[in-house]
Parts: sequence; structure tokens; C-alpha cells
Amino acid sequence: MVAFDPSVCDLCEAAKMTEWYFEDDVCWIAECEFCAVPMVVWKLHDPAPSEEIKALLHGHLADVVAERFGWEYYVDDNMRNIPDHYHAHARRRDAFFGGAVARRVP
Repeated sequence: MVAFDPSVCDLCEAAKMTEWYFEDDVCWIAECEFCAVPMVVWKLHDPAPSEEIKALLHGHLADVVAERFGWEYYVDDNMRNIPDHYHAHARRRDAFFGGAVARRVP
């Protein structure tokens, strides 16, 4: 397992190409470049976090959705394009897959 090795994968690179909502020592949350929904990325290059780590990651994702978006969502952690680095998307329940998401107006 390697932490933040940009030569390994795009998620390790963590390029700030879209809006970022949160970052700490464990993860970062940003708008997914491909599907325009909030996505949490574990900073460790590993596809299988413990249940404790998953709960922490999903909790941060829930906080971002509640604060910035305010809609019902489900966690989609089917890692289609990058299967070897854990990440999960917050997909809006009442939108089609990959549909645009409205942000809450401050």
C-alpha cells in the first residue's frame, strides 16, 4: 500500500481540477470530474478500507452533502474506472445516474 503516489493513479495525484469540499489526513472530497457529484477519496492507495475507515469516509461525505447540497443521496462505491483505489460517490436519489446536481444556495 502506498500513500499519495501520483505515479500510481489519478486519485493518488489528487489534482485539484474540480471544486474541493473537504480534506484531512485521511481523505479528500471533491466534485467527480466525470459525473459531477461529490466523491470521497481515501488517501491510501488501497481498494479495501476497514469498515471503521469506510464509516469515517462516508460520514465526511454525508456532512458535505448535507452542508453543500441538501438532497437525499446514496453511496455508490462501485469503483468502475479506478478499481484499485477506494473512492465513493454521493449520487442523488431522485436524479438519473450521472445527472447534474444542484448545489444549495448559501
